[in-house]
Amino acid sequence: MRRARLWLMLGAAGGLLAVSLGAFGAHGLQDRIPADLLANWVTGADYLALHSVAILVCGLLLLQRPEAGLVHVAAWAFLVGALLFSGSLFLMALSGERLLGMVTPFGGVSLLLGWLLLALGAVRLAPRQD
Repeated sequence: MRRARLWLMLGAAGGLLAVSLGAFGAHGLQDRIPADLLANWVTGADYLALHSVAILVCGLLLLQRPEAGLVHVAAWAFLVGALLFSGSLFLMALSGERLLGMVTPFGGVSLLLGWLLLALGAVRLAPRQD
């Protein structure tokens, strides 16, 4: 139950952050940074939002099936991936330092791993005998 609550809280916090950062990008950064860096910001906000929902899904699954270890690991992969992928894009947009883009693919791989682990975790869930 604690694991599920953790992922539900982190997923909700990620969603709040994604909407806040998306609005900041649209209203606070427009006309202040180059268009290509603003596009990176938007991509970061979009991926953060999507993977916050994925983390919420993991939390909901863990509420029902707390023993689903792969789902728990998938949530960690989504969290790390979102931090690395979106975080590097946000920092790159704010700083203009394009070398930060070297971190982004590591986040992307972690996000892909999260989806793979979630799929495997779903396959391993045995039907409940209610």
